[in-house]
Amino acid sequence: MNTTSEWHKSSYSANGGNCVELREGVDGADVRDTQNREAGHLTFARDEWVALLSGVRSDLR
Repeated sequence: MNTTSEWHKSSYSANGGNCVELREGVDGADVRDTQNREAGHLTFARDEWVALLSGVRSDLR
């Protein structure tokens, strides 16, 4: 993926250790578990990432 950002912790991650990190790019985003970085990451294409965020945001309303 063509990333435009470095890995950063999600602003929605709690301080209890259950954190996810992401890096976003023009083609989509990568997501990984902060405590298990060696396990790899999930890659979402741009349209998948937009759909995921839209669904999460609608659930928060």
